Amino acid sequence: MKLLSVASEIYPLIKTGGLADVAGALPGALAGQGVQVRTLVPGYPAVIARLGKAKAVRRYDALFGAGASVLAATVDGLDLLVLDAPDFFAREGGPYGDHGGNDWNDNWRRFAALSRAGADIAADGVKGWRPDIVHVHDWQAAMTAAYMRFGPAAQVPKVVTIHNLAFQGRYSAGIFPDLGLPPEAWGVDGVEYYGGTGYLKAGLVSADAITTVSPTYAQEIRSAVHGMGLDGLINGRVDRLHGILNGVDTDIWNPATDGLIAKPYSARALGGRAANRRALERRFGLDHDGAPICIIVSRLTWQKGMDMMIDAAEHLVAMGGKLAVLGSGDHPLEGALLGAADRHRGRIGVQIGYDEPLSHLMQAGGDAILIPSRFEPCGLTQLYALRYGCVPVVARVGGLADTVIDANEAAVGAGAATGIVFMPSDPLALHGAINRLIDLHGDKLAWQAMQRAGMRADFSWRHSAAKYADLYRALMAEAA
Repeated sequence: MKLLSVASEIYPLIKTGGLADVAGALPGALAGQGVQVRTLVPGYPAVIARLGKAKAVRRYDALFGAGASVLAATVDGLDLLVLDAPDFFAREGGPYGDHGGNDWNDNWRRFAALSRAGADIAADGVKGWRPDIVHVHDWQAAMTAAYMRFGPAAQVPKVVTIHNLAFQGRYSAGIFPDLGLPPEAWGVDGVEYYGGTGYLKAGLVSADAITTVSPTYAQEIRSAVHGMGLDGLINGRVDRLHGILNGVDTDIWNPATDGLIAKPYSARALGGRAANRRALERRFGLDHDGAPICIIVSRLTWQKGMDMMIDAAEHLVAMGGKLAVLGSGDHPLEGALLGAADRHRGRIGVQIGYDEPLSHLMQAGGDAILIPSRFEPCGLTQLYALRYGCVPVVARVGGLADTVIDANEAAVGAGAATGIVFMPSDPLALHGAINRLIDLHGDKLAWQAMQRAGMRADFSWRHSAAKYADLYRALMAEAA
């Protein structure tokens, strides 16, 4: 089976979040299910720099007004198709905005171009290769499904995955004439969304299947609270909705072989974590003592519950714990956390930005990871934490609820507990979870049992890839 994946980022070439990890890991996992994946991604500078020998397999004289070509290359085992459109993607800054965090004002055109190229490949193929099915990710690629539906690739099965419903790609109605879609695409059953243009909405109404990245999130987005204005559409297509949990790349995230940490270790030999703990203390200027080290590796935003962490950090220190934070996001939250670090030197350390090697060390050296998200489609950091014996302390939402077993009395007694789960969006519940963390950490045997239970859990892509492959085959049979 030949599958075209369309995504706006892919690890290890370009990454801002979990979408890149999924886009990078899923092709290898699907290969074991008999699915050959080629991934179409934008030609950002970081991507073009990694291509090496690449062949142009499609050319555009004017793709949304710009010259462009599709390049074929293999990088780190990934079979890539890269949309090389310098006018759109050859920019300093991030994939979606400038260094100041401002979105590019032509993102609607940039990702319409990516989607148009995806639909063209679905219809015509490239150099003798044509996909049997197309799988697109989030709003940046969702218009691929709309272009296919209203074009010659209408019969090719198409899957749209929602990684985070909060990001929808909403623009004014004024861009519609420039999208190159037929007039009938404008309407409630097309790209029109509350009087404007909705990229994710257009993909969802055009898809043959809609997937989310955890079973619980698939149910949550059917409610007005988590549906972000799309709950009516999703409930109307519930027969097409599937919740398939994300996995992790167990080769990249493996404490026994990880070259980015201070010392490898395993569930049988947890003693190796001590060297990583010391390295983490040095890196963040934390006191060298036996107090539990909590880590945060996150976007610093309201969605992630980071506003609640300002007061919770004070509570953690008062209870005797320490905190190491890696992330970036809303400037007021960055400033508040930096202020807390300044007030509590040796107990709180903060690094603004993202550092992939450091994130590995934090998982290997931290005792617990704090994830107080208000909503979390899947979450990958808690899966990395489980694999590394860093106990997750999580809100009971989305994929966090699906992957962490709370350390209640029965679960602890049975040796099944893997973390601490608390009611979401409640600062007092977060304080209570920190209290439980401190108490459990004081019981060395119970704590190590939780670490080992988490490390034994299987969150590889094996099961999820099989579910995707089954879905693809069902869609192809339906279309036949």
